Amino acid sequence: MRKEEGSCRSSSQSGVPGGGSSGLQDEAGGQPGRKESEGQMSEGMKWWQKTNVCEIYIRSFNDSDGDGIGDLNGITEKLDYLKELGIGAIWLTPCYKSPQADNGYDIADYYEIDETFGTMEDMDHLIAEAGKRGIRIVMDLVFNHTSDQNSWFLESASGKDNPKSDWYIWRDARPDGSEPTNWRNIFGGSAWTWSETRGQYYLHTFLSEQPDLNWENPEVREALYNVANFWLDKGVGGFRMDAVTYIKKPALTDGEPDGRDGRAAIHKMTANTEGILDFLHEFKDRVQRGRDIFTVGEANGVRASELSQWVGDEGVFDMVFEFSHMLIDLNNEIDWSSRRNWSLADLKRILGDSQRNTAENGWYPIFFENHDQPRCIDHYFPWVSDSENGSEESMAAKVIGTLMFTLRGTPFVYQGQELGFRNVTWDNIDDYNDISTRRHYHFLIHEGRTEEEALEAVRHFSRDSARTPMQWTAEENAGFTTGEPWLPVNDNYRTCNADSEEKDPDSVLSWYRTMAALRNSHAELTEGSYEEILNENEQIYAFVRRGKSAEAIVLTNFSREKAEFDASVLEGAELVISSAGKSGNGGVEGVLAPLEAAVYERKLDK
Repeated sequence: MRKEEGSCRSSSQSGVPGGGSSGLQDEAGGQPGRKESEGQMSEGMKWWQKTNVCEIYIRSFNDSDGDGIGDLNGITEKLDYLKELGIGAIWLTPCYKSPQADNGYDIADYYEIDETFGTMEDMDHLIAEAGKRGIRIVMDLVFNHTSDQNSWFLESASGKDNPKSDWYIWRDARPDGSEPTNWRNIFGGSAWTWSETRGQYYLHTFLSEQPDLNWENPEVREALYNVANFWLDKGVGGFRMDAVTYIKKPALTDGEPDGRDGRAAIHKMTANTEGILDFLHEFKDRVQRGRDIFTVGEANGVRASELSQWVGDEGVFDMVFEFSHMLIDLNNEIDWSSRRNWSLADLKRILGDSQRNTAENGWYPIFFENHDQPRCIDHYFPWVSDSENGSEESMAAKVIGTLMFTLRGTPFVYQGQELGFRNVTWDNIDDYNDISTRRHYHFLIHEGRTEEEALEAVRHFSRDSARTPMQWTAEENAGFTTGEPWLPVNDNYRTCNADSEEKDPDSVLSWYRTMAALRNSHAELTEGSYEEILNENEQIYAFVRRGKSAEAIVLTNFSREKAEFDASVLEGAELVISSAGKSGNGGVEGVLAPLEAAVYERKLDK
């Protein structure tokens, strides 16, 4: 039996205006350089700096044909919903032809759409209809590895004399027949798999069904650049680069074992290896240069202090996903049961470092959820209660939503985040679909954890929590499908769904819409600088975004208690919005209500 999840009912006292306009006009999604009026964005900013992005996990977004799996036409059906949310770009998880060993991140053909999700005609239709609404489509490029069913790999595995023999990473067995190194893949188990056909081992950072490409081979790089340019010629607006920090491999030698299995985590051995930027600068020259697109890299292993090498005019991407704030409660990425006690000071330092290290030379993606991460309410506010009116979880969701649209960078909203989705807490490991969850559970058992300890760990970090179907209505299967959903809908769908939140001016959805519009209408929230204030306050995360003619003061209370602060920081400022409504005072008297978020604006002398 699955436990009943916490409600997503809205706070009855937020005082937030209704959903209204998103504030993002069609031209803001794709017309950089237009003349801006007072209070809007400056001419010098690029379209992707001004817009808001939504990540869509296609399989779980909206099923148009009743087979229980989301599809491209299902996204097209919901474009108006996304437009109303203020979305100017949609990042699609992989929809290429795939055996689906890892839900599409194992690509058999980069030039075909998997029939699970539709056809190339459906993709063309989606691109066109999104464009009519000022929304660009961003593709997920998986270039570290392919599927083992990809024709490239099948040729490579066929023999050492094949022209594609060196397109993947092959090594002989050790004299005793064992794997070339002791590396453990990210999902657990050896990072090497034996090929009987070839008589060698091949390397895979992830599943054995996902062999790693050999980026040292210029023919491989050329083939990948051709893939990217094919999709750009179709009219997509950019790329998210999956697992890109693993493409450069170091010397293939044993690492220091970090588990009872005697293996070393491949992440520690290969992430962000010296020389990787040479590859990525070449990618930039062959794909990005001269195109009106954006690129964002999944940058596991890149430290905040290194961001300036990765982003901006001299870097390799426009933005990178850096995960320090997402790993704040882990002592290490290997053991999900080894949790860290963290404080708000830690989160402020991590987010602040990312802001500062991209301030001069680059740009930052603001994100708190994605398809690989738990839901942010459970991540940052695990103590929120399921109260009668759901106020705590709703207010916590609004705190995160406020940061999403007020920190410096481009907001990346993950589907369901705008509704206040929560983690699932299923009672049996067999209930979980995600292969990394199941493998990590068994790894923990092997490491000596009890079944309950292992289950508790995966409940908190399982990717399934991010992958349950979108909750559109209170009807059966949450309106996601007329069939049997590929993954069960979260039990809270009757109270937490888009239809009910559309009708509620105090809902999380209404807050996200309002904040998206606020970001668009206040230039300082896009082009302004970032400066932390109230650093010593243990309850409040606060900062100033200073623009040319005004500055925004953002105050967020991360605690369930009232938070006092020095009200002098608000001198000369006017309250723009508060999530607490009548239950708070927006900090006017130097006090924030529990879980209150407030934004002030102060005009500057010109």
